[in-house]
Amino acid sequence: MERTPDGRFVVVDGRRWRAADPALPEEVRTALLHHLGVARNAVRAARRAGDQDALRRARARVGAAKTGLGERGDPWWEQDDDARAHRWTRALHTLEE
Repeated sequence: MERTPDGRFVVVDGRRWRAADPALPEEVRTALLHHLGVARNAVRAARRAGDQDALRRARARVGAAKTGLGERGDPWWEQDDDARAHRWTRALHTLEE
């Protein structure tokens, strides 16, 4: 996967996407990626079932995981270390409820 020179974005098929926060501890990254995969599967299942409430909840979980990874919300490169740790801790707390 190609990254921009500053490391802030990955390039997929010519399109830039925000890269995950490189400061994430490996166990946190693994947990967030697990939650992201589960949430994406829930989005697919809710779409197939036509369940709009489940779809809304699943999309919220995708958003929480991506925010925890640093791919959404305030850019991780503009956050100090405490704000970054708070971001991923809050996301994990939300996802593990």
